[in-house]
Amino acid sequence: MAFIYYVTQIQFDFGAVNLLKQECERVGIARPLVVTDSGVKAAGVLQQALDAMAGIPVAVFDQTPSNPTAAAVRAAVEVYQAHGCDGLVAVGGGSAIDCAKGVAIAATHEGPLTRYATIEGGSPRITDKVAPLIAVPTTSGTGSEVARGAILIVDDHRKLGFHSWHLVPKTAICDPELTLGLPPKLTAATGMDAIAHCMETFMSAAVNPPADGIALDGLERGWAHIERATRDGGDREARFNLMSASMEGAMAFQKGLGCVHSLSHSLGGVDPRLHHGTLNAVFLPAVVRFNAQCESVRKDRRMERMAHAMGLRSPADIPDAIQEMNARLDLPPGLAAMGVRPDQFDDVIKGALADHCHKTNPRLASSRDYEEMLTASL
Repeated sequence: MAFIYYVTQIQFDFGAVNLLKQECERVGIARPLVVTDSGVKAAGVLQQALDAMAGIPVAVFDQTPSNPTAAAVRAAVEVYQAHGCDGLVAVGGGSAIDCAKGVAIAATHEGPLTRYATIEGGSPRITDKVAPLIAVPTTSGTGSEVARGAILIVDDHRKLGFHSWHLVPKTAICDPELTLGLPPKLTAATGMDAIAHCMETFMSAAVNPPADGIALDGLERGWAHIERATRDGGDREARFNLMSASMEGAMAFQKGLGCVHSLSHSLGGVDPRLHHGTLNAVFLPAVVRFNAQCESVRKDRRMERMAHAMGLRSPADIPDAIQEMNARLDLPPGLAAMGVRPDQFDDVIKGALADHCHKTNPRLASSRDYEEMLTASL
């Protein structure tokens, strides 16, 4: 049985951040906690959001780490409770939005956060008591603003997923204007994250034709505009299309992701300094090669359809085209350049096999398969 759900209210355009007060009122948030990070604050984007909420009593938590943790969630919950907040506004990239989703759970549900992790059987424990959330993305990558999941590093250092339809933000305010000042390397890394979402979910064997169409459109937009957005951060058309690709990738990945994400989630837990989008960019060629041999992928001509969306002549060209794109974007050529060592592989493989994305890859990977993908990505 296929389950298809689309998804939440989205305000998408240049200047959409100015609708923030209106959306708080619509959702019923009277005393929001704004969850963000120091970089968003320093760039002046936080102030834009605060200006848009003028007249509403607002508390701020601006200490979200680049890979959000259970400790950060607890610290934000203290601010939430101390100010009597009744909802959340996340302003930032996927880290801030995921941290806010963690707060939405922890501020309204009893027990340790790990109790609600997907691989701990926690999804049914997340109820409609979660604090309402409005998400304002400032990067074009994770698409967490329209997704039901969050990725958080818990106290035992595992990087775990938390998934529930109750976690979908009540409103996504997608304003490409907020991404115009994003640095080139962050634009490239988050943009490749969005492209990985579109490709992985399209390859997934789950039945969801609307998601397939959305993923292909997102891939076409992202692939055509990521270089322009990286080279010229003020290119409004490129920023618009890259934010569209990010949103579409997340709208589509309700189908499930795959080995790219099971590996990047696991390695990101082993070494939290590593950027998730950059890891996805590095793992994507090896995983595409692995999936190309899958019967369901061949049957549905999924490689051919992705190659068409990317403007390539042959599906065989996809892995090399991704590596060449990574090079043009000045992303690392492999894991070794990021400081990853082969002696870390066993821990990465163990985590990948346990990750929630492992079983939704179209071709089930073994320990040996993961080792080969890691070696090919080194």
